[in-house]
Amino acid sequence: MNKTIRHTAVICLLLVLALLVRATWVQAYESKALADDQYNRRKIIAQYAQPLGDIVVAGSPVTGSRKTGSGDLAYERTYTDGGLYAPVTGYSSQAYGSTQLEGIYADVLDGTDTRLKNPLDALMGKATEPGDVLTTIDPAVQKAGYDALGGKKGAAVAIDPKTGRVLGVISTPSYDPTKISGTTDGDAWRKLSEDADKPLVNRALRQPLPPGSTFKLVVAAAALEDGLYGSVDDRTASPDPYTLPGTSTVLRNENSSAPCENATIRTALEYSCNTVFAKMADDLGQEKVRAMAEKFGFNDSEQEMPVRASASVYPSGMDKAQTALTGIGQFDVTATPLQMAMVSSALANDGLLASPHMVSEIVDSKGDTLSSYPDGDTERIVSSTTAEQLRSAMVTVVEDGTGTNARIDGAEVGGKTGTAQHGVDNSNTPYAWFTSYAKDSSTGKEVAVAVVVEDSDAARSEVSGNGLAAPIAEKMMRAALK
Repeated sequence: MNKTIRHTAVICLLLVLALLVRATWVQAYESKALADDQYNRRKIIAQYAQPLGDIVVAGSPVTGSRKTGSGDLAYERTYTDGGLYAPVTGYSSQAYGSTQLEGIYADVLDGTDTRLKNPLDALMGKATEPGDVLTTIDPAVQKAGYDALGGKKGAAVAIDPKTGRVLGVISTPSYDPTKISGTTDGDAWRKLSEDADKPLVNRALRQPLPPGSTFKLVVAAAALEDGLYGSVDDRTASPDPYTLPGTSTVLRNENSSAPCENATIRTALEYSCNTVFAKMADDLGQEKVRAMAEKFGFNDSEQEMPVRASASVYPSGMDKAQTALTGIGQFDVTATPLQMAMVSSALANDGLLASPHMVSEIVDSKGDTLSSYPDGDTERIVSSTTAEQLRSAMVTVVEDGTGTNARIDGAEVGGKTGTAQHGVDNSNTPYAWFTSYAKDSSTGKEVAVAVVVEDSDAARSEVSGNGLAAPIAEKMMRAALK
């Protein structure tokens, strides 16, 4: 064999070895990644080869599957009351992927979760039957909030304070996931994606906004826990009007006739006195206010239920004037409705925050539990005494103050209104907030609710937490107590 042929043979042998090594690497180490790749057509074909498992609300599925009648994708997703439950389910689309519960539990719903596999079925090549996702949502609460929000742009969350079960997650305007579940729904997808009102955004969990005066509950909790004031009925050291420290900017109260000068915490919550809580935040200092906010859940980027919520934010690095403004839920403070519902939930539950969750169980096709999520996994946020005092003050807000539209006959209802500035120099329509709780002593039922209305057809002068948000919360609380 001459030298040239020998070299060529060696090179060919090396190339063959390289191909063998690469093939082995792909089969042994990259096979799962390639199989799971979102662009792998075989994966999508397998996913929609049979009806998907269901997302279940109060024993009834709110999802389904139907035969496509053509193409290599045998089934596509359908939704019952799609617009009502979209903030819970998310969507499962053959073209655009999956979100929220549809995405988180995709392997359970399409039958690929290893816990579902039967060795005999695998040996015979039989498809694994998918499992179901059982939610904690109360359909009456969900519908009450959805109907009450109506054509308004906004969101709401309802939580059972004792268990942490999420009873309602509402975001409007909503959308019907059925319309984007197939492969030929490009026009519907484009319309939703380009809509200025952003119907695909889950406002209840993923759109933090300035919480306005609802944040005063957090500041009041910090003041009581710190000992700055011993009781909600102690008079505070609060001038009216109040000049922001280090500036010439004068902060006034919305109601100029309200008795806010040196008011007690109870009176300051009842009349929503900005001057009291701005001064209180400055007196406490940003570190103490932040510490309390973080105990309630602010600045937590890992908040999952199991859908991950956007972090609500209490800022850092502020001067004294900025710290004072955070006392009224302004400057760079932001919160989701979920976060403000958690604040009311902890106060309603004697200072204990039960971890919010909207899935109770994952089950196989026979109904056997694959995994479950515990109720009542609690953490102490404030003392029982502080929680009791703030509940008392919140009841005063509803009975005699700015939250009267949330009253429910025969139930204990406490709340806090908020009207948050929006835009430069508050040039846009303000956000209307309400956070609250309700208890029925005869049945033992409880609920905590937070509502934000971003936009409505109300005149700017009529935008208020009591006028817009409190009636929505009242309807959701009433539905939960039935």
